[in-house]
Amino acid sequence: MINNVVLIGRLTKDPDMRYTPNGTAVATFTLAVNRNFTNQAGNREADFINCVIWRKSAESLANYARKGTLLGVTGRIQTRNYENQQGQRVYVTEVVAENYQLLESREVSERRQNGSQGDPSSNYQRNNIPNEEPPENKFDPGKIDISDDDLPF
Repeated sequence: MINNVVLIGRLTKDPDMRYTPNGTAVATFTLAVNRNFTNQAGNREADFINCVIWRKSAESLANYARKGTLLGVTGRIQTRNYENQQGQRVYVTEVVAENYQLLESREVSERRQNGSQGDPSSNYQRNNIPNEEPPENKFDPGKIDISDDDLPF
């Protein structure tokens, strides 16, 4: 049987770190994973996938990852159930993460969280920074000095 999951997404909030009664670390988190297509309005939707990670990996994730962190996760899907206070059976499907990888540097993550972008080649918008001029675009078509006679078409 094969039960493998590979996800890339952003944390919706800081990981929730806890310890079992026997001292085993466990962290739960939710990844927002963009879909590969847009809806009829042209917007990209996301799936919010609940994940759990155990032991040293859980402690490490809780120490280094914050809300908005771009994260790669490998693991497996697991379904569990329990009885709630009203006596109803509740089923939970989640990804049990076996490995994770931070997919952006701490510097990029901190800049994104603070709303500033120091790298002009980044894909982020620069419009939230007061008194900052955008970098000069050397490839702006309005700045090319070519006559129509020089064009091959």
